[in-house]
Amino acid sequence: MALEVFHKDETLQMRRKLIGQSCRLFFSRDPVKIVRARGQYLYDENGMQYLDCISNVQHVGHCHPSLTQAAAAQMDLLNSNTRFLHDNIVLYADRLAATLPKKLCVFYFVNSGSEANDLALRLARQYTRHQDVIVLDHAYHGHLTSLIDISPYKFRKLGGQKEWVHVAPLPDTYHGIYREDHPDPGQAYADTMKSLIDEAHKKGRKISSFFAESLPSVGGQIIFPTGYCKRVAEYVREAGGIYVADEIQTGFGRVGSHFWAFQLQGEDFCPDIVTMGKPIGNGHPIACVATTEEIATAFTANGVEYFNTFGGNPVSCAIGLAVLDVIEKEDLRGNAVRVGGHLKQLLLQLQTKHPLIGDVRGVGLFIGMELVKDRASRKPATEEAAHLVRRLKEERIVMSTDGPWDSVIKFKPPMCFSIEDAERVCTCIDQILRGCNKRNIKAINRINRMVIM
Repeated sequence: MALEVFHKDETLQMRRKLIGQSCRLFFSRDPVKIVRARGQYLYDENGMQYLDCISNVQHVGHCHPSLTQAAAAQMDLLNSNTRFLHDNIVLYADRLAATLPKKLCVFYFVNSGSEANDLALRLARQYTRHQDVIVLDHAYHGHLTSLIDISPYKFRKLGGQKEWVHVAPLPDTYHGIYREDHPDPGQAYADTMKSLIDEAHKKGRKISSFFAESLPSVGGQIIFPTGYCKRVAEYVREAGGIYVADEIQTGFGRVGSHFWAFQLQGEDFCPDIVTMGKPIGNGHPIACVATTEEIATAFTANGVEYFNTFGGNPVSCAIGLAVLDVIEKEDLRGNAVRVGGHLKQLLLQLQTKHPLIGDVRGVGLFIGMELVKDRASRKPATEEAAHLVRRLKEERIVMSTDGPWDSVIKFKPPMCFSIEDAERVCTCIDQILRGCNKRNIKAINRINRMVIM
């Protein structure tokens, strides 16, 4: 039986009535109603095509036929409680283990990135018998209460910082306290972590863990300076804590050169826990925590059984296996290197033409373009970024902003993004920014105050 289809205005009216208003839409003043998708393209109710530059969840492309076939075949055969013995979960864990350092060999499957980070927090506290957590400024690790508490991006708007949470400076070499002209920003930022740990110890606090996205996304598409993670891991472990790498935005080959973004820090760097989500199931709700035998053993030793009714069910694991197959068969990591490199070069060329572009940074298909009022002060150009995103939408290109001031245009498209797609986006950005000159910035600001994105 076909589902009833509403006119866009009726759908929007029903959503406003039935769905919590804190669940915001993209372009909430004039949202796009998407009814189908394929690859890197979205289609609205009128058949208009939009280029998707931000759906990092649909990692191998929207509605990939290999995934829909795998899901349907397994659903037709069996989908059961994960406490029954089944091959898919062990086959999938074995495939994931092959992508990770050898010591990360025990897996827990869950349903979302938030659930994965919550479990990582439990594992860390059980293993270390410590309570406190260190996070980076502007970090976001999920929407559960436990994760709001360790997400400055959220808790600063809510109940504030808990006494057991310690916030380290974001190692941002563009806006941060140590910038690109520093001789060793990695060491300098790591030393701020050491100072933070020392201060916590003076107050009688004990560190359980350091949580960090391997490439901070909400923080503004940040690339860690060389050596930072290895030195931080040393300091945290010396304090009795463990290192948790949040790969929910960046894993599964998005950086191109490596399967996991933490591997950019060198072959000799290995976190104690890695959390996965979003791209792992291409939009299907599956996530995972990978850790060491020692940490897993400590978690088991508490005598409390852990189970997850749906996490790692046969259908989810069939889809996860299919995602890994597609990444390999279609050389999507290689595509991230080629297309991401080309996109970054095009953006750098635009930077030489447009003073609004203060910085271009990123790796693979994880790229940020930061807009500034002027390059000397590096004052964020929040209004201009909002204007650019809105104008790109009019050109049927879906983009969004991120960073502490929403001044960073972020690129995290499906991994099948093409050279032609990159060139199309940059051509449009060039044309739009030509109009963002000093004569009309005030007008842009006035329009943005009238329009809620």
